[in-house]
Amino acid sequence: MQETDMKEKLQKIIEAYDELQAKMGDPAVLADQKEYNRLAKEYASQGPLAKKAAEYVAAMDDLEAAKEMLSDADMKEFAQEEIASIEGRLPQLEEDIKFMLIPADPADDKDIIVEIRAAAGGDLYKMYERFAAAQGWKTETMDASPSEAGGFKEIQFKVKGDHVYSVMKFESGVHRVQRVPKTESQGRIQTSTATVAVLP
Repeated sequence: MQETDMKEKLQKIIEAYDELQAKMGDPAVLADQKEYNRLAKEYASQGPLAKKAAEYVAAMDDLEAAKEMLSDADMKEFAQEEIASIEGRLPQLEEDIKFMLIPADPADDKDIIVEIRAAAGGDLYKMYERFAAAQGWKTETMDASPSEAGGFKEIQFKVKGDHVYSVMKFESGVHRVQRVPKTESQGRIQTSTATVAVLP
């Protein structure tokens, strides 16, 4: 994407965000709780992108101003430093924005059910339980089959909270678990696998 095209596209995003803010102050919208809640949710989700877009547009404006200063002998050195600084920041800003522009998965806000199958599942379950607690999510065990080794042959649990699926969806698959079993006196590491399924 050309920088000028990117700037124009981002200016439209900023304008749309400002329009959303204006709509939320409309008495007709304030009187309609359902519509207000819908707009408030959209406003909150667009906030980080609008902020990053404003940062990019400001950087492009500063770059143009710095390039105009190059013709002034007294300001040339400052302008060159400013151009180098801005051009150094632009690639990361562009990457961040492109990532934010990827359409959201409709399931991202949903709660999830996680199923772990393996003898080492108990270790993984404890790890997910601690991670969920750190995110402020709630976990609820649905079904568990303990194994003789002290873990689980299989365990199913729910995780409830904000944006749970968007964070956890990439956990699906086969995980390698390494640990030193309690019965191991030489400190040898045992490697086993666990299969994880994450369902919205």
